[in-house]
Amino acid sequence: MRGAITHPPDLLAAHSVGTATASAPDDAIVAARLRETGLVIVDGLFGRSAVLAFAARFMTVVPHRDSDPDRLTTIRHISRHGDRPGFAGFGSGELAAHTEGSAVPVPPRLMLLGCERDADLGGECLLTDGRAVHADLQTRCPDAVAMLSGPRTVYFGAGNGHLSQVFTAYPGGRVSVRLRQDGLARWSPLVSPYVPYLREAVARHQHTVRLSPGQAYLLDNRRWLHARTEFRGERRFLRALGEPRFSLAEGFTVAPETGGVLPTSKEAA
Repeated sequence: MRGAITHPPDLLAAHSVGTATASAPDDAIVAARLRETGLVIVDGLFGRSAVLAFAARFMTVVPHRDSDPDRLTTIRHISRHGDRPGFAGFGSGELAAHTEGSAVPVPPRLMLLGCERDADLGGECLLTDGRAVHADLQTRCPDAVAMLSGPRTVYFGAGNGHLSQVFTAYPGGRVSVRLRQDGLARWSPLVSPYVPYLREAVARHQHTVRLSPGQAYLLDNRRWLHARTEFRGERRFLRALGEPRFSLAEGFTVAPETGGVLPTSKEAA
């Protein structure tokens, strides 16, 4: 993660849909952007009510283990949680690229993360498009894609976790990604040799984004991986998870230049 750089074009500019109001941005435009690229960035979300209202326009917001009564989760440093497995988001250290809810059978499809207060130092968001990672591996190491797509090759989570795979193929040549890189990811010996290739590909395609208060990103959680740099100060973000209120095909289309179409995974059949 320390090698992450900001890739042109600037992610904030490339995926911005402007300032949120009661009628803007247009819901159809946001839905179209999410279908096409899996990511939008919005301004003007100041306060919990604004974040929740915007989230509710595009998803059915679902509660989380750590969410507050309004179903939003306040992401901040909590000293008693920082060193606990599975609670790194509540620490102040760096957070490796991952899928939110990787340890549940069906991770939430959408995630909205809004900045309420930025850190004094560090705390940048790191975003990686799983489609770019898949294409990179298909070009550089096709065997890695094949092995990382093997069913039941990695266990994510603790005792109540989920046995799955990094890449899941769906009918029509679409693929989704699921990943975590902490101590709660236990890899099959057959897959372990390819994990370094995966991590290198994730780092190569990582974008650094510093959100200011009122800014937020909304992403397809089964396409984009998110992470964070270590920070100092009272950094505070608000997160909403849920299922889309609009049609959204599972996964992403495989980059045509790679020619890497996988057989449909049993999990997706």
